[in-house]
Amino acid sequence: MRAPIHEHVTDAIKAPDLVRLTPNTLLARFETLKVYAALGAVRTLLDRGTIHRGQTLIDSSSGIYALALALACHRYGLRCHIVASTTVDVTMRVQLEILGATVDQMPPSSDLRLDQERRVRRVRELLAERPDTHWMRQYHDPVHYTGYREFADLVAAALPGAALTVVGAVGTGASTAGLVLPLRRRGLDVRLVGLQPFGSVTFGSDHLSDPEAIIAGIGSAIPFDNVRHRLYDTLHWIDFRHATAGAVALLRDHAVFAGLSTGAAYLAAGWEAAHAPERTHLVIGPDTGHRYVERAFARHREAADPRVLRPRRITDLAELAPPWSVMAWGRAAAPERARPERPTATVLEDVP
Repeated sequence: MRAPIHEHVTDAIKAPDLVRLTPNTLLARFETLKVYAALGAVRTLLDRGTIHRGQTLIDSSSGIYALALALACHRYGLRCHIVASTTVDVTMRVQLEILGATVDQMPPSSDLRLDQERRVRRVRELLAERPDTHWMRQYHDPVHYTGYREFADLVAAALPGAALTVVGAVGTGASTAGLVLPLRRRGLDVRLVGLQPFGSVTFGSDHLSDPEAIIAGIGSAIPFDNVRHRLYDTLHWIDFRHATAGAVALLRDHAVFAGLSTGAAYLAAGWEAAHAPERTHLVIGPDTGHRYVERAFARHREAADPRVLRPRRITDLAELAPPWSVMAWGRAAAPERARPERPTATVLEDVP
């Protein structure tokens, strides 16, 4: 079979490699998952006439969306401005700058809420100065769901008829919802298991903290409109050390070098698969492990053996406790603190 020739690198890297880990667990391994989100959003906005070539797109990001948006802007002749989290490392920043993006990086902070509030404040300042700039609002605009339909088609073709459990970091909500909604609309049996860090308001762990947390982008200190809480069947809250144990084990056991959110998902999927061996479990691996080398992988000798790790099973958010808790969410509504101050403009059924 002749290898495809891609017109732009985004076509080459957007789709994942599907790797079997165990008889009932697979990994969707991405170089950068959010290329789907950025490409789909930019194409849709161009088609609608909401944005035009040559315009500047701006957004806040903790890392992989920044690169995805810069790549989409490179492809479609747009300018890119990133207000970057303190977690964006020099490797990512250099790539963004060479791609032509303008990068405003927030000063170092151990406070997730302060970092996000600074970024949002800076975006608003820039929009006031430059009214022709378009704010992508990856946390709130459901246009970011559109690109994941292609991922859903790929999964449906690879796993026809499978009773499927998707295990992935919640983050902005777009990747898991963008995959699961199209699959469920086909009438497929799909459960959704979400991953959260301690300290995230999204699923009610903001009263707790993980002093070592550096798992960029899987939780939030502010409510996100794009998180559809009623899609999730189960939630796992996992700390830095347990996520590191999962990531190290994934590399050691399967030669897959992936980020800490993938490590957390791998750990949770192992527990889920042991309790539902009849289902196929799909682990979402959104990025590689490069930005976690020094602070996580270099400490691999300290990493616990995932086979001896077990979550605390809880039935109420008041029972949440580090280092690892799991709860049946049951497609319930958002916790009160996670609800946006203004009603979301798009109800679940209207998400594209």
